[in-house]
Amino acid sequence: MKKMSKSLSILLLIAAQILAGSENSKGHLFIIGGGDRSPELMNKYFELVGDYDSKIVIIPMASSVPLEVAQEQKEEFIKLGCKNVDFIYCDNITADVDSNLLKMENVKAVFFSGGDQARLTAALLGTKLLEKIKKVYNEGGVVGGTSAGAAIMSEVMITGDELINKDKEDFFIAIQKGNIKTTEGFGFVKTGIIDQHFVLRKRLNRLISVVLEHPNLLGIGIDESTAIIVNPDSTFEVAGERTVLIFNATDAKDIRTNKEGLLSASGIKLDILQSGEKYNLKQKCVIK
Repeated sequence: MKKMSKSLSILLLIAAQILAGSENSKGHLFIIGGGDRSPELMNKYFELVGDYDSKIVIIPMASSVPLEVAQEQKEEFIKLGCKNVDFIYCDNITADVDSNLLKMENVKAVFFSGGDQARLTAALLGTKLLEKIKKVYNEGGVVGGTSAGAAIMSEVMITGDELINKDKEDFFIAIQKGNIKTTEGFGFVKTGIIDQHFVLRKRLNRLISVVLEHPNLLGIGIDESTAIIVNPDSTFEVAGERTVLIFNATDAKDIRTNKEGLLSASGIKLDILQSGEKYNLKQKCVIK
């Protein structure tokens, strides 16, 4: 009985560590809201990596032209001084071939390209390749991404699709229950839901809708040419040219819908952060 109890305890400990995931990570996240990436912004990414000789792997499958994007981003990184850049292009069937898994050896940083986040999750969820990417992060590496590569960072991922509103001329015209399609993301961020291109593309309605459906999670809207740099202690700092909006419905009261399914509530908190300002994801507050 004692042996069985000890074995069970070990299994439970392992399970807890797996579930904790990024909560116990030693790495950093560099999450860009899309748009132009200035050299100043990207140099902050490389500073986290540690040096320009460190191996970086680009993951371009969100794009409709992934090989073209991979080559462009590789050239961008080399122009900024990186000396060891590669990319992995695959689908869910080929993700775990030996040649791809070998490319992840000694990697210090990963960068997810923009495009359609559903392409990324279709290619990588449930693969050993994704496990290796998470291992890079958990052991102190840097995982970055832009646009779709930002959306996949959260455990609850906004896909960009609507389930009720079928008017493709007017996107996200209501704060409405059951309209915003979400699915499983990569789970690097477990305490919030990431949205991107946020202010410029007027995406407040969709993020507020999802936050009111998941009031335990923060809504983090990152604008273009702007990033949040998430530290191992679950704090983040804003970098770049524009702003980050954080919706907090943890203490919201009377979350309800009317007969059309339109959502309403009271007591939702909004913080708007600019470059250099910081936020605590665990305590759900701005750091003064």
